[in-house]
Amino acid sequence: MMTIGVCVTLSKKPIAECFRDITNMGFHHCQILSWDRSLRTPEKVQEIRNACKEFDVTITAFWCGWGGPAEWNFYSGQETLGLVPVAYRFSRMQDLMNGADFAKELGVTDVVTHMGFIPENPNDVNYPGVVAAVRSVACHLQQNGQYLLFETGQETPVTLLRLFEDVGLPNLGVNLDPANLILYGKANPVDALDVFGKYVRGVHGKDGKYPTNGRELGEETPLGQGKVDFQALIKGLHALGYDGSITIEREIEGDQQAVDILAARDMLRSIIDAL
Repeated sequence: MMTIGVCVTLSKKPIAECFRDITNMGFHHCQILSWDRSLRTPEKVQEIRNACKEFDVTITAFWCGWGGPAEWNFYSGQETLGLVPVAYRFSRMQDLMNGADFAKELGVTDVVTHMGFIPENPNDVNYPGVVAAVRSVACHLQQNGQYLLFETGQETPVTLLRLFEDVGLPNLGVNLDPANLILYGKANPVDALDVFGKYVRGVHGKDGKYPTNGRELGEETPLGQGKVDFQALIKGLHALGYDGSITIEREIEGDQQAVDILAARDMLRSIIDAL
């Protein structure tokens, strides 16, 4: 049976307070989102371990950010995101491997990240370097007994599948963010299951609309107000045998975030219970 979780951002706020908040909302599964690399310390590992025991929280994945600039649009994003830009590639490979080692200490198997705008043209001169970089990071995770998960969005499903085939390692997976596939205008997430469904190891509960111009992403929305057909998506995941977590992600701040998360929880629960 699929579970429902929520994203928790690693920050200077005590993790016990974060876990208290999510358990009060009815969640016992989460993905840890980590962008502040200074917090990846042995002390933080112990703090998280203690909080997991205290609040009976299971960490389903470690979302690993990397250093350097990041601009989430169709122009500057090509030059700043993930392992694709050559200027940041080596340092970010180290960031991902270090983050994976941190996750290993937490006992977390799945490490998630955005790889950037993977070249859709396999003849692009930059493509072999991206393949080699991903293979190197994935090899490190393989030695840790971990999976490297690609969060969907910046590439078409076929481009992602081709990269997996070209890297050729068994520990690659997909963290399916259905909203991102729509926000970036790359695919219908339900149909995307036909392409990479067997690789899905994590799912985000997020909704959104398609782009309305060629420069900026589409608009994220509360679940049920965007273009993601969660009824069909969850049915498709169930048919594939997916029994992991659907992790709610609502990328706004303030009181409305909690309101939207709780509404998303209820919507997802009703769909899962009807399977």
